[in-house]
Amino acid sequence: MKMVEGKGSSLVYLMVVVLSLVAFGFAIAAERRRSTGMIVPDTLSLNRTYCVYNSDVATGYGVGSFLFLLSSESLLMGVTKCMCFGRPLAPGGSRAYSIIYFVSSWLTFLIAEACLVAGAAKNAYHTKYRDVVYAQNFSCESLRKGVFIAGAVFVVATMILNVYYYMYFTKATCQTARKTSHSNSTVGMTGYP
Repeated sequence: MKMVEGKGSSLVYLMVVVLSLVAFGFAIAAERRRSTGMIVPDTLSLNRTYCVYNSDVATGYGVGSFLFLLSSESLLMGVTKCMCFGRPLAPGGSRAYSIIYFVSSWLTFLIAEACLVAGAAKNAYHTKYRDVVYAQNFSCESLRKGVFIAGAVFVVATMILNVYYYMYFTKATCQTARKTSHSNSTVGMTGYP
């Protein structure tokens, strides 16, 4: 993917944003479609109840969000070679910012993925039978509100940090290329009138 002088590839920007927004959409859909349970008495036993859950589609949405965010992060780390294996970064502000955004984006990425995996796993887990004789406030276990929303918020934060990371990364790598080409072109040249 060809980088414009100091700006990076528009395709990389587009893919990172699109994959992250799809992950965000799946996380919001997962929150809206969380499984909820309803207590139903067992017809065979008077002292036994069980929970009947509605659709388990939120688990699939959570996993989809996880995979799209992972794809976005993998794409960016593949293009930038995880900032460790490509061209060296020129010392200066762009290098410092790219390191700060790199670390910050990984932190928010890990938090987002943890929220999405935990939400999907907890949403997939359903209690079946409970022995209840005189319980007034018994309820079926379900995923707490906001787990997928937290994941969605961190997905957006990761997307923003990744865009800034890529922007400063390309500036820092292009500065290195310019400094190298300038120093090589003037070697051995002297000023003659």
